[in-house]
Amino acid sequence: MRVCVIGAGLSGLAVARALKESGVDFVCLEKAPGVGGIWRRPQAGERGPGYLSLHLNTAKQLTGYSDFPMPSAYPLYPRHSDVAAYLRSFAEWAGVLDHVELRTEVVSADQDTDGTWTVVSRDADGALASRRFEQLVVASGHHSEPAMPDPLPAGSEGFTGRILHSLDYRDGSDFAGQRVVVVGLGASAVDIAADLSRHAEQTLLSVRRGLHVVPKQLFGMSLDEIAEAPWWNEMSLAQKRRFVEQALLVARGRLADYGLPEPDHPIFSSAVTISDEILSRIRHGRVTPKPAIAAFEGGRVVFADGTSAEADAVVYCTGFRMAYPFLPAGCPAAPGGPVELYRRVVAPDRPGLYFVGLVRPVGAITRLVEAQAQWVTQIVRGEVVLPSPEAMREEITAYLATIAERYGLTQGASIQVDVGPYLGELREVLSV
Repeated sequence: MRVCVIGAGLSGLAVARALKESGVDFVCLEKAPGVGGIWRRPQAGERGPGYLSLHLNTAKQLTGYSDFPMPSAYPLYPRHSDVAAYLRSFAEWAGVLDHVELRTEVVSADQDTDGTWTVVSRDADGALASRRFEQLVVASGHHSEPAMPDPLPAGSEGFTGRILHSLDYRDGSDFAGQRVVVVGLGASAVDIAADLSRHAEQTLLSVRRGLHVVPKQLFGMSLDEIAEAPWWNEMSLAQKRRFVEQALLVARGRLADYGLPEPDHPIFSSAVTISDEILSRIRHGRVTPKPAIAAFEGGRVVFADGTSAEADAVVYCTGFRMAYPFLPAGCPAAPGGPVELYRRVVAPDRPGLYFVGLVRPVGAITRLVEAQAQWVTQIVRGEVVLPSPEAMREEITAYLATIAERYGLTQGASIQVDVGPYLGELREVLSV
């Protein structure tokens, strides 16, 4: 068989559709019992980065596939179950379900001396199967291995409450009447804190470093609509920063006025946190900001400012490691190192290995994923010839240099892209 696609979420389904339309022989391996990725997990009760209060924070018209729009009856920001149903209906419409093997986990994928890939998978009964493929497309996301502080603050081993990661959080009602500390200020942290505030007796939000908190809409436009607008992409980075900074002052004022630390960096030099709720929940007294956790003392959490609070649970919303345990070590990134992919897709030293969806845009990812899937399909069909590994590494080096200048060279920052310019870059390399 020619191509193995790993994952049947939004990215994997886009790849499956592109391959099927081009007549490429492929199979899509998905370890879950259904398609849809993180969007189907909350309702299914499975462990994962999704939770029952999860909604899109990008507009439905740009998050849906370009020629299969989300239903008009959906709200602008659908909840997880709506998105899961939509992805299932897309898979049916695209006719790719018969190519998807569910409950099939990839154990290993190794490249042979002839360049082909040997993929070992495990089915629901635990039986192993080994197959060879000419090409391998990884579209399994990067939110599977939780990142926790190492070590945890002093006294954590004696804490009488629960310590968990957002990966294990499902619903605020599970914490009814409890006192909970949420750690972080990213997307999952603000979502979970807002959700908890409707059920918990007390919700504290522990924030070590300030981040830019941006509402889902500015001037009545969804942020992803702005990110794709021609007038926005004609601006310089400095102009974009001034525009958004002024808009945020009007929309929400200073974060310090909410008890949150002001960011120590300009906007668009780190990932932004998109939320319509967290600042309102703080203003309503249902969420109380606190500084970083310094230590645990029995059933109390001690913060960096010397204050402390009784707590029944601490939920660490501290992100995920990029883990692809089935791939050769160091691919696509060495531990702690940046992701090194040509045009954020191609592994230069691993012919026939591609990643789709391993980008972090400010805005909807779907148009980017569709373009990546089309490009990979053209490469597989021989319609596009890749440059030499040396030329690909030069492009990666140049890209990472711009990332380092703007964000600092962390692993997470190395997959950051601007929607408009990156989409234009992909369209340039697509064979028309």
